[in-house]
Parts: sequence; structure tokens; C-alpha cells
Amino acid sequence: MVEDLKWELAILATVQGFYEKLLQEPVGGEVPVPAGLEVVSLQESGGNVLETLSSMRRWLRLLDMAISPAMLRRAFTPDTDAEIAEAMLRYLTRKKDLSDANRDKADLIATFLYRHPRVPGQWERRGYGLDGSLPLAPFEIAMIEILADSDTPALSEEQLQLLRQFDRLRQEAESSGSLDTLLNSGIIPRARELKQSLDASFYHPSVLATIAPYNVLFGRKFDHLFHRAAAEIKTFAEALDEQGGSILGTVDGVDVTVEHVAALEESELLRIDYGTALVKFQRVSELRKTLEQHPPIRLTPRLVRSHAAKADSAPPAKAFSWRPVADVPAMRLAVTPQQISTEEGKLLRIEDSIRAFVRAADPRFRQVVPMRFFNLTLTSAEADAYSADFPEEKSIRSGVARVLLRLVAMVARTTTELEELRRAENSQSLWKLHADALAVLLEIGHTVSQSAGRLMALAGQHASGMEVSALQVSLEKLRDCSERAESALMAAPALKSAGASAN
Repeated sequence: MVEDLKWELAILATVQGFYEKLLQEPVGGEVPVPAGLEVVSLQESGGNVLETLSSMRRWLRLLDMAISPAMLRRAFTPDTDAEIAEAMLRYLTRKKDLSDANRDKADLIATFLYRHPRVPGQWERRGYGLDGSLPLAPFEIAMIEILADSDTPALSEEQLQLLRQFDRLRQEAESSGSLDTLLNSGIIPRARELKQSLDASFYHPSVLATIAPYNVLFGRKFDHLFHRAAAEIKTFAEALDEQGGSILGTVDGVDVTVEHVAALEESELLRIDYGTALVKFQRVSELRKTLEQHPPIRLTPRLVRSHAAKADSAPPAKAFSWRPVADVPAMRLAVTPQQISTEEGKLLRIEDSIRAFVRAADPRFRQVVPMRFFNLTLTSAEADAYSADFPEEKSIRSGVARVLLRLVAMVARTTTELEELRRAENSQSLWKLHADALAVLLEIGHTVSQSAGRLMALAGQHASGMEVSALQVSLEKLRDCSERAESALMAAPALKSAGASAN
């Protein structure tokens, strides 16, 4: 009997130490511990174990009130000692506490133990008994051993039927293709109701061994869909920011701005309190749905008519005589380092925006990136470069990937400024603004072309024919774009239309 009490005291002391460490940051220092429960006192204690246990239980009930499931979720990292998690699970199952908070804590700790086995892959190993029967799963055996001295009621046939529903919920979750579908399916509240309906049997080893794998599989699916939805929203936001807009859409009567999306931290959102997080997940889902129905840019690539086709079908445009013929060489000589730096920042944002789209898009459409005025068509090599995880390597392939990223961004920026220039024909100040931007882009384009040429020579020396070919194609696209920019700047203005006025 004394040994059992000392074993329980050891479990509670482990929990106490973990709780006190967890509370140090919120309270701004060491947590004041009741007399007799300090580490030194517990180590040297030779007195009444029952009295110490009674004090310890009261103290832990107070600490329990201060520590939420969300705090535990943040505290349990891959580096957390499994001994602490097992002690916590023993403590929570012995409490006979049927509150939502206690159940959620036990739920997440059992899931932690399943997600982080002592030996990688040990829960997947499962043989057959000598009689050909399928023995208990390794994780269920582990739960039985950890909770061997816990007094949990046997499961009824009705409760076993409830447990079987988790397998159906898992299959339903795996078939969900989007965050909207998953949230609207009601799987999350149904799973929570199932857990609540198990009452005290929730802490049975077989129940925890069923729920923990479900949580891991569902969480993996949810995280994937949530990150994908967040990436798509950020792609919209970045594209809208490039256009000078700020409001993405309206959710629950509140405007969602580019700044709101920029502040979205997916990893943090996935770790906050369940109730608060679910509301935020729903808002992300609603915003994603709103953008799909009324996007600020096109989601699905559409064919864009050529300039010649547009010219044939469009009514004659009004031209203005105020504009001079631009002296492109002089404009390029006047480009300042500050202008170069500002434009470099824009190019980096475009690279990030295209990368987000390519990685989140359907593979069938990833080579056609919707921009504000046109569809940007990527070569296979350019799309691969935007999907690559090796741009920071010190290798020829990483150098090629980096140059391809910049060549594509240059084509996108120059084409956008060309269209802005065309639309600014009725405004002298706006036309000058976009003309200056094109001059900066031409100067940067010259530098990028030189870098691409040097890299092509290096790749040729190492017999990297595919890299050389990819660079040649992308470089030719930039040269064509630059020539169109120079022609647009140097074109003679038409006579002013009757009735029109320049500002």
C-alpha cells in the first residue's frame, strides 16, 4: 500500500514540476509552492505520505484551473520527454474529472504519445498471433501498460459501436477536397459529441487508442487543407496589393484587408484554443469562398486575346498630342540607385506571389498565372523553378532557378507597366510615372540579361543542355518584352482627338 502511494506521489510530483515550469512565463518568475511541496521537501520527505498526497492533489487542482488545453498544446513539442506525457496521462485519467477541459487535455496528450513514439514507426508494427488472430495494436498495448493501475469501467457494446464511428469519420475527412467541405461536413462537432458521449469510459485505454490515431490522421488532413486555403488567400492578397487595392472581401459584415491577411499566422492559429480557433477557421473558409465567387483577380486561367485581336474589335482610341517622344537612353542614364532598389522590392514581391500561385494551383493550370491585365504563361522549366526547394543551394541548377525566377518577374512587371502606360494616355503625370518605371525595368533587364548570359556559358561548360535551353527561352521572352517597352516609349504620339483634353 505504501509503495502504491509513493508511486502516485512520484506521478503527481512530475506533473507538478511540469505545471510550475509551464506557468513561469505567465507569472513572470518562479511559482510560489506551498510548504512541504517544494522539490527538496519531497525528496527528503519521510513523513506522512497520505498527508503530502492530499496537499499535492489540492495544489494540482488549483494549477489545473490556471492551465488550459491550449497551453498544454503549445507546451508539448517533439522535444518533450515521453515520461512527462505518460505521467500527465496517468494523472488525468485518475482524477475522474468528466469536464471538457480535463477530457481535452487527456485527448491531446494521448495524441502526442501516438504522434511521437519512442521508436519511429513502432505503432505501425503489428503481427499475427499463433492462432492466426490479429492481436491488439501496439499503441493500445502501450495505453494498457501506461494506465494499468487506473480504475476504468469496461466498455459496453453500445460504447464499442460509438468507437467504430471514428473510422467512418476518418474516411469522410480523407475524402474532403477543400477546407470548406471539411468544415461544412460537421465532422468536427460530431467527433466532439462522440467523445463527450463516452463519459468516464473516455479514459479507457481502448478508447484513447482509437481516438489518438483518428486525431493524428484528421489533423494531418485538416492542416493540409487549411494551409492550402491560406496560401490561396495570400496569393489573392499579394496580387491585389500589386494592383494597389486593399480590400479582399467581406466576412460577417467586416472588410478583410491585405493587412489582415499579411498578419495571418497559420502555425499559430493551429495551436490556439479549440473554440476560438474554430471561429477563425470558419472565417478563413468564408473568405476563401468569397474570393472564389468574386475574385479580385481570375482564379482559373482564361485565354487572353492578342493585342492585334483587341485592336481589330475595339473602337478607335482617343490619342493625345501632348506626349513627347521619349529619349530612352537618356532616361536609362538618369535611373538612380534608389529607383533600382524600389523596383527590386517589387520584383521580389512578384516572385513570391507567382511562387505561391504555382505551388497552390492545380498542376494542370500552374503554368498560366492570372495577373491584373493578362495571363502570364510559364514554360515548364520556369514553373519547376518556382516550385523548387533548392534556390539557396550553391550549384548550377540553383543558379539557373534563381535567374529564371527573376526573368519571369521581369516579364510580368514590364508587361504590366506597358499596359499601365497604354491606359495612361489621357494623363500626362501618370504616363510619365509609368514611363520612368519602364526605364528602370529596362536598366535592370540589361543587368539580368548579362547574368543569364554568364550562367548560360557556365552551364554549357558543364554540359547542362536543358538548363541552357531553359535560360535561352526565358531570356528571349524578356528581350521581346524589353523591345516592346522601348518601342512604346519611342513611338510618336498621334494627333489629339477632337473634344478631348489633357490634364
